[in-house]
Amino acid sequence: MRAGMWKAALCVAAICSATVCVAAQQNAAAPTSPTSYVNLNQMHLSGLEGDYITHDFKFSDGQTLPEVRLHYTTLGTPQRDAAGHVTNAVMILHGTNRAGRVWLTPTFAGVLFGPGQILDTSKYYVILPDQLGAGLGKSTKPSDGLRAKFPHYDYSDMVRASQILLKDGLHVNHLHLFIGASMGCMEGFMWGESNPGDMDAMLLLSCLPVEIASRNRMVRKIMIDDIRLDPAWNNGNYTEQPYGLRAALGHLLVVGSIPTRWQTDYPSAAAADKFVNDYIEQNMKTTDANDFMYQYDASRNFDASKDLEKIRAKVLLINPQEDFWNPAELGIAEEQIKRVKNGKFVLLSFPESYGHYTFFQAAAWQKYFAEFMKTVEK
Repeated sequence: MRAGMWKAALCVAAICSATVCVAAQQNAAAPTSPTSYVNLNQMHLSGLEGDYITHDFKFSDGQTLPEVRLHYTTLGTPQRDAAGHVTNAVMILHGTNRAGRVWLTPTFAGVLFGPGQILDTSKYYVILPDQLGAGLGKSTKPSDGLRAKFPHYDYSDMVRASQILLKDGLHVNHLHLFIGASMGCMEGFMWGESNPGDMDAMLLLSCLPVEIASRNRMVRKIMIDDIRLDPAWNNGNYTEQPYGLRAALGHLLVVGSIPTRWQTDYPSAAAADKFVNDYIEQNMKTTDANDFMYQYDASRNFDASKDLEKIRAKVLLINPQEDFWNPAELGIAEEQIKRVKNGKFVLLSFPESYGHYTFFQAAAWQKYFAEFMKTVEK
């Protein structure tokens, strides 16, 4: 291991000393973000948090950084075969501008990682990276200092960074299971095509493999322009977060909305106004404009639809009915998954939907996941 890999190593349980750790000032920029984390001690789980430093990282735009810090959390213990290869690794990639810790929410970790659960960490070695550039993570990102001079990375750079962390940092050459949600889901399609032998199976949540276009791209452009066209942005050299970031967060709030649930939760003008005000104020404290712009622009050239036939892993794609980003009525997922040799698609439709962010609610889809894992373990 290179120097610095375990520089920040510590027991994750130390982060969560209370029964449920309230993540004040750490919620991600989305309306249904986790606001509390499980207590790993009480779940009888152990974990490590650390950094791996990779050198001379070359980006797809040709630029290079002398050092890139890749932060991660791991749960469980790697198991090795006679040749020394890890056989039980599970990597989970988060969505746009988030961090690996979002998976430690009770509705995800509390449902999947405990004793006897589907991803029981006494059996699996679970890896939760903070992806390159993500604003809430501890990996290298624009707000670390370079601001708008940071290389304009894309999803291919993010995938490559995760591959470097996995193979060079953690010495894992193969994944038993890859899980990705939203942006992480799209990256899963890319990874499965470019390196089809890297994983046995993939659980992909809330995404489509086609080019980011139509309404999805329009919203991303609107949010980026909210910031870029604000004079206070000053080419990324602002002294305080530009007001345009408030507008961008507002647009993000709307596209992450869940009409049926919100009608029940915020049935009056006063309740709706309070929710919006609280959401904007809280996220203005935790979101950096450059990080935000870079993350949403990273999807600009995504299109995994060209090589779906190259994927060899077993794939389960689960999308919710109420998803503004990936409208179910387009029928794209049903058609595209047919091109994946071992692919299956599930469309979730239920009254308690959390829309796009249903991936945090593992109880809503765990029965499909459990059935899928039975086929993987054969």
